[in-house]
Amino acid sequence: MKSRRTRVMVNMRRLSRGSDPGREKARPTSGAIGLRALYKDYSNEARRAVARSGLWLAVPVYILFLITDLVFIPDVSQVTIPARFMIGLTSLLVLEIQFARKRPAGELEATCATAVVLGYVVWLVPALQTSNAEAFSYYAAFGAIFMMGVNLFFSLEFGLAIASSGLIFASFLLSLAEFHYSTAYCLAFTTFYLCCFVFTSYVNWKLNKERFNVFLNAREAELQQRQAAERGEALLRLSITDSLTGMENRRAADIRLKQFWERWRQDAVAFAVLLVDVDFFKKYNDYYGHQEGDHCLVTVANALSDIVVPLGATVGRYGGEEFIVILDLDRGADALALADAICQGIEALDIVHAQRLDGFQHVTVSVGATITRDVAGTKLENVINEADRALYSAKASGRNCARLFDPNELPGGDASENIAAILKIAIQQNLVSLVYQPIQYLDTGEIGAYEALMRLQLLDGSSASPAMFIPIAERTGAIIELGYWAIRRACCELLSRNIVETVSVNVSPIQLRAPGFAAQVAAILAETGISGHRIAFEITEGVDMEIRPDVLDSIQDLKRLGIKFWLDDFGTGFAGLSWLRLMEFETVKIDKSFLHDAASSEGAKILLEDIIGLVRNRGHRILVEGVENEEQLDLVKSFGIDAVQGYFIGRPAPPLKHPIAVRQPERRRWQASA
Repeated sequence: MKSRRTRVMVNMRRLSRGSDPGREKARPTSGAIGLRALYKDYSNEARRAVARSGLWLAVPVYILFLITDLVFIPDVSQVTIPARFMIGLTSLLVLEIQFARKRPAGELEATCATAVVLGYVVWLVPALQTSNAEAFSYYAAFGAIFMMGVNLFFSLEFGLAIASSGLIFASFLLSLAEFHYSTAYCLAFTTFYLCCFVFTSYVNWKLNKERFNVFLNAREAELQQRQAAERGEALLRLSITDSLTGMENRRAADIRLKQFWERWRQDAVAFAVLLVDVDFFKKYNDYYGHQEGDHCLVTVANALSDIVVPLGATVGRYGGEEFIVILDLDRGADALALADAICQGIEALDIVHAQRLDGFQHVTVSVGATITRDVAGTKLENVINEADRALYSAKASGRNCARLFDPNELPGGDASENIAAILKIAIQQNLVSLVYQPIQYLDTGEIGAYEALMRLQLLDGSSASPAMFIPIAERTGAIIELGYWAIRRACCELLSRNIVETVSVNVSPIQLRAPGFAAQVAAILAETGISGHRIAFEITEGVDMEIRPDVLDSIQDLKRLGIKFWLDDFGTGFAGLSWLRLMEFETVKIDKSFLHDAASSEGAKILLEDIIGLVRNRGHRILVEGVENEEQLDLVKSFGIDAVQGYFIGRPAPPLKHPIAVRQPERRRWQASA
């Protein structure tokens, strides 16, 4: 009980300091006294109700004892019976007046204790005048009932209860002097009353102690619940707040977008979306350094908020140097006017940027805007794509300008069509290849797996970013044949040569929905002689994939082949928890952004720890991506992670003929002999 009381007092002080820093200094009190006072306040109404119900029960019982008066002491019953009615009814009247006036429980309990003591004394005095001495000698034993009533009918505090019982006991001892009873009788009844006094007082003390313990438990639970709620709110704020700028992050912006979208669908409240991108920010960051780059982003973010928040807009950081603005607007001209105002406001900051190649010497932004339109089949994703296409148009127009989405403008010029055409011949012309990034298991320090990553070479010899050609491959359907090729290539280049035990391959939702996908994978495994247990398919959490029966059936068929499934980029999208609920993943890969933020922010570190705890409680193996230095590796190890991946472990590289493990402190490098 002492430790519980200490915990409650510590939590109370912590919460009181958080809510009113001056309160504890203004009213210095002992912790135990403060708890007792709080207990009285906490239990006041309950004790008032117990006192009222207890007296209403005790008075009828007290009055009913007039029957025994008639039996044992009939000669004085004409006095004792009216006395019973007088004391009982008067006590009830006083109590009801106090109750109606909402007097504290202590006063009501004092009335009850007084009523019991007076009830005994007012009965005892006339009863002593009876001529039936022998009958009264037995009847006197009933006086112990008054002590029981004090301690059991009510929830009196121990001091008041023992004082009341002591007065009743003392009254009995004085009554012995009125009759000349034998020594044995006096000794027996004194012992009986003393035992009743001790036992009932002990019961009262135990009950009060238990009531206080119940209060402590309830208070502690309440405080813990409040602390948990506050921690939950803090974690929620961290999960939806950008750690650099303090504005909403992409996750929060996506939630806002959905809310605006639902209003548009249900109530036809049109809204606009603006994407704001800092021009040539990479060159700024590389030349001036990361600290100046961060300061530039914070300055732009504050200026952007000053422009749009007064208009009732939601603003957030949507990417590295990209911001998003969402607000209720129903005219494209208004959206474009706001976009122009943003461009002018950021240019007016006069942040020097001497590394631009377009003749400007200051930081500027490009803005793409769109508004919701009543087009059949329109989805929320289309609205974002429209804003992105408008932003692309602004950049193509020379930057430092704003563009409103034009549905008649071809998306991205000829770039998409060129890549789509290249994808059709990529396999035949050997324009597509795989590189492999090692995955280290921390329990052994060994490289236990590789992730296969696709690369595409353009006809002019330059490389296309996977972020560019993968979506096009999915849109055109080329991803299906490319996916089969990637699985076969990984089996031949690494697994058939037993370079590593496991290779993971990213799979697209288009592939999982393709008819006969599992059967084709089985054919590739049979052709290459590779066991399915050595293949892992990675599903990206951020992928906008409808969890349909045919997708789940395909996954089950692949699992029967022994293929493992990993959940990639956990924490960056909305589908992760749904996937964790619907199917078992062998490994969950936590997105690198959480690790990078955790290295510089204590709040982000707590968030990463909570995400790890969530995944670990589900029983999955945990892999953290993006380990780029020894400090991050040490941090990951402190969390007891199963595996890591990142540039510090090894960069993506072509398949190696003779890999040689070179052990270095706390990491492994992988080289190839010529």
